[in-house]
Amino acid sequence: MMRAFLGSSTDVFTLIGVACAAYLSFKFLRGYLNGIKTYFLARSLGLSTNIKRMGSWAVVTGATDGIGKAYAEQIAEQGINVVLISRSLDKLQNVAKEIESKSKVKVKTVAVDFSQGIEIYARVRTELDGLDIGVLVNNVGMGYPCPGRILDFDHIEKMSMDLINVNITSMTMMTNLVLPGMVNRKKGVIINLSSMSAMKPTPMLSIYSAAKAYADFYSACVHEEYKSKGVIVQSVLPGFVATNMSGIKKTSLQVPSPTTFVRSALATVGVQNRTNGYWVHDLLGKLIYEVMPTWLFNSMVMSTMAKHRAKFLRKQQQQSKTD
Repeated sequence: MMRAFLGSSTDVFTLIGVACAAYLSFKFLRGYLNGIKTYFLARSLGLSTNIKRMGSWAVVTGATDGIGKAYAEQIAEQGINVVLISRSLDKLQNVAKEIESKSKVKVKTVAVDFSQGIEIYARVRTELDGLDIGVLVNNVGMGYPCPGRILDFDHIEKMSMDLINVNITSMTMMTNLVLPGMVNRKKGVIINLSSMSAMKPTPMLSIYSAAKAYADFYSACVHEEYKSKGVIVQSVLPGFVATNMSGIKKTSLQVPSPTTFVRSALATVGVQNRTNGYWVHDLLGKLIYEVMPTWLFNSMVMSTMAKHRAKFLRKQQQQSKTD
C-alpha cells in the first residue's frame, strides 16, 4: 500500500539513504585513517613540528601539576629552557629543581595568581622581557568544585570571575605578550588547553564549558590570522586525564597519566591544529560529541552530573560530621 502511495519516489528515498550512508561511512573512514596518522605515525614519519627550532625558551602556565607540569618536563627534555608560571612559589621551585636536574636546561619561575585579572600581566611582561620564546603553553585552568547549576553555588559572582580570569583572560593576555616576538621571528607555537566539554555545551559545567569553548574558537581564529607569519596555534581538547583537577588518581586506557597524554599531544603539533591529543579521547570525541544527538547528550550529562554532585555533597557532609 505504501509503495503504491509513494510510487517511484521510493527510489529517490533509497538513493538518499544510500548517499547518506556512504557519506557517513566515508567520514568515519577518513577520521579513522587520520587518527592513525596523527597518533601512531606522525612522530615516526617526521610530520610533527620540531619545537626546538622555534626558539630557546618555552613558557608554560599552570606548570606545577598535571598536564602543565608534563608539558614543561617534556619540552625541557628536548633541550628547551622553560619559564614556569603558577601560583605557588614553593611548588614552582620544586618543579624547577626536578627539571634542572633531569634535563640540564635553564628554568625560570614566576609566581602569580591568574585569578587576579589583568593587574598581574605587567609583572609577567617584565619577567619575560628579552627571552627568545618559541613555545607558549596556555595550560592554567580552573574547574568547578563539583557539577551544578549556576545558582547551586555560594558566592557565584566571585566563582564566575575567577573561572573567566583563569581560563579566558590568562590565555588571551599571555598570547598578547608572546605573539609579537613570534611574529617578528616568523616562527612559534602556541598550545592552548581547551577541553572535550567545549565540543558541545555541557550543562552542570556551564561557565567552564563556555570558557573552554572560547579557548577552542580563539585558537582557531588566531591560527588563521598568523599562520602565514609562521606561527602555529593549536587547540587541545582532552577528555579525562589522571590529575588533581579531574580528581581521578587511577590511570586506565581511557584516563591516561599526564605524561602519557602530553607525549601523545606533543606529537600532534603541526599535524592537527585542533586535537583531542590522545587517540582514545579522539574516538570518544567523535562518538559522544559528534555522533550522539544533542537531546540524548544533554539527558545523559544532566543525569550523570547530578549523581556526581550528590556524591560530592554526601562526602562533604560526612567530613563535616567527623571534623
